Amino acid sequence: MSLLEGEKWFEEPLTIREACMRATAILNEAAVEEPRNNAELLLMHVLGMDRAALLRDGGEPFPAGRLADWERVVRRKAGGEPVQYIIGEQWFYGRPFVVSPAVLIPRPETELLVEAVLEAGDRLWPGAALERDAGGAERSPGGSAGVPTVVDVGTGSGAIAVTLAAQRHAWRVSASDLSPDALEVARTNAARHEAAGRMSFVPGDLLAPFLAGRGSGGGSAAPHIGLRIDVLVSNPPYIPAADLQGLQREVRDYEPRLALDGGADGLEPYRRMLGQLPLLAAIPRIVAFELGIGQPRVVADMMRHMGEWDDIRIITDYAGIERHVLAVRN
Repeated sequence: MSLLEGEKWFEEPLTIREACMRATAILNEAAVEEPRNNAELLLMHVLGMDRAALLRDGGEPFPAGRLADWERVVRRKAGGEPVQYIIGEQWFYGRPFVVSPAVLIPRPETELLVEAVLEAGDRLWPGAALERDAGGAERSPGGSAGVPTVVDVGTGSGAIAVTLAAQRHAWRVSASDLSPDALEVARTNAARHEAAGRMSFVPGDLLAPFLAGRGSGGGSAAPHIGLRIDVLVSNPPYIPAADLQGLQREVRDYEPRLALDGGADGLEPYRRMLGQLPLLAAIPRIVAFELGIGQPRVVADMMRHMGEWDDIRIITDYAGIERHVLAVRN
């Protein structure tokens, strides 16, 4: 199927199934990965239906009033734009998250980082885990004793921070990011999942906003300055600068470079954060990082040399690739 800019790609009469098949062929010709899945996601978005309805109603006529919208989104996807930016959403840990070009698209492997932090946190602060009342509804334990303070550095969409706050209502969670636009997306997602009232959002670069002794411009200290952090979790930029041009076009051309570029070897954010840890009010009892291929063992060694944690382990992702470092002081 020709992809010439001036011609129409879809014309009536057209069934919903035919629209999906033609879009699949177009995306395949444009070298889009998983063309059928992308076509279905776009179709569900444009027509406001779920996958079951898409299968059930495939023989129905395509709504004439939505044809222009349909062609527009298929053209965007054929040009390489991530489907998540087109539909404005990505699911993470069983919840839908708003995404925009201001933030990285949450990846499934990051769910494993969240799971590791939840498990480690529950071991250290067992009284802060969600409990259930007699009717089976979730409730938070009373009081604030034994409740960890968690900071997600480079929060982006807020996927990690919001998920932790949603899963553990008693935990005090702060989300920080250098990008004001990213923080707005994170706030939106916190509100969407009813966690905003239990979270704070902090602008700034890595751990700098939390360092003890930093003054504010007005002379009065902000609540996050000198904050005692119990759990530090971060999925910072980790792509070596020289590798950016070799990324797949959906990432290279559309996802924010600020959230990708990790410096010459991809490890600059980790070196900086580890160097900042002694300047905090206290060294966090849990530190959890997501990293790129070949990086976890290097960072784990850096952390072992600091001598602050009893247990430092590497977690592999769904593909068996070493992906996360989890350090815990018991």
